[in-house]
Amino acid sequence: MKYDLIVIGSGPGGYVAAIRASQLGKKVAVVEKAEIGGICLNWGCIPTKALLKSAQVFNYMKHAGDYGITLNSDPIPDFEAIVKRSRGVAEGMSKGVQFLFKKNKIELFNGFGKLSGNKKVEVTDADGKKQSYEADHIILATGARARELPNLKIDGKKVISYRDAMVLPQMPKSMVVVGSGAIGSEFAYFYNSMGVDVTLVEYLPNILPIEDEEVSKQLERSFKKAKMKIMTGASVESVDTSGDGCKVVIKTKKGEEVMNTDIVLSAVGIATNLEGLGLEEVGVKTDKGKVIVDAFYKTSVEGVYAIGDIVHGPALAHTASHEGITCVEAICGLNPEPVDYGNIPSCTYTNPEVASVGMTEKQAKEAGYEIKVGKFPFSASGKASASGNKDGFVKVIFDAKYGEWLGCHMIGDNVTEMIAEAVVARKLETTGHEIINTIHPHPTMSEAIMEAAADAYGEVIHL
Repeated sequence: MKYDLIVIGSGPGGYVAAIRASQLGKKVAVVEKAEIGGICLNWGCIPTKALLKSAQVFNYMKHAGDYGITLNSDPIPDFEAIVKRSRGVAEGMSKGVQFLFKKNKIELFNGFGKLSGNKKVEVTDADGKKQSYEADHIILATGARARELPNLKIDGKKVISYRDAMVLPQMPKSMVVVGSGAIGSEFAYFYNSMGVDVTLVEYLPNILPIEDEEVSKQLERSFKKAKMKIMTGASVESVDTSGDGCKVVIKTKKGEEVMNTDIVLSAVGIATNLEGLGLEEVGVKTDKGKVIVDAFYKTSVEGVYAIGDIVHGPALAHTASHEGITCVEAICGLNPEPVDYGNIPSCTYTNPEVASVGMTEKQAKEAGYEIKVGKFPFSASGKASASGNKDGFVKVIFDAKYGEWLGCHMIGDNVTEMIAEAVVARKLETTGHEIINTIHPHPTMSEAIMEAAADAYGEVIHL
């Protein structure tokens, strides 16, 4: 059975690549060993946002009085129903991808796919039956899984991964979250909102360590205001699960602290899914757990490509999708632009939300730029005041010489919906004064972008 393209993995990189190839007239097949849509749709981006929406609604209800609304009784979260809703949202999205496969005449093979040489893919189904398929082009899009530390072994019950955290049978009374990247911070916020006693442990000096330092400090203040315990510059040395709960030994600058908790959530990063793919057998080169590719995702083996979490770059769903489209369009001779990894937005769906693109202030200075920095707090925003949450700000960084927009960093309500303005503007090489002279609607949260740009040039009105 011969195809123009076989994609191994149906996550946001794989399924998007397959659909784009079909649109361009290619005969396409996809191999998937688990759920259609991969981790993102089933155990990542989508179901977590459903959980976080429930947390947001619950928080609104707890503070209904602030909006002039009286409830007859205190709201109570139904944890089982919240989890059930999340799983239903994920299932609906997965079915949507299956529909798109049928619409685009993409053949789906359920099983584990591996390279078997001579442009062939061997698929082993659940019963162990093997079938070989041939394709002119093969894209590896196998994604990643939760990383496991030697001293933090995941058992799925007391020491859990993000996947377990989405479907706990009952809500714990206490939880230690290890790692404060997007995954750790989002689950810390969710369980804290549900009433769980949450401690967030981060090895580096700031939570959300890849974000601008001012943003990280603001999120820490917001988390502490929500009664969450934050431990930065700290590491979990060991976890004893022999008792009813977990005995956690945490090393800090002041020494070791022992903490008892019901659950430990390990959110210390991801590990790529490269095992068993036949990479060594066919000669695909890797480096530090990542497949080596060129600007259009060609590997060291002719006709084999790799995208998404298994290649170097940010492990984000929208990055994988864009890589998939770029890869396929290059295969089809459309001459696409290489992905600009300096202009990929990052979003964290805590409360307040965090969104950013481009350089932080520190990175811009280290790169040798003379910069202009503007900042507009949501405490000065009419829309934020009316909405009832004034935590956060917009921070912008421009090159003082040419006005190039080097970076944009936001923390506040709905900022994940606002960051695209900065991404598009940077793509179009928009300058600071062009943002200032662009009329933004009033009252909106997005006005803060214009005001922050104006602040950078000493022209801000509402500060």
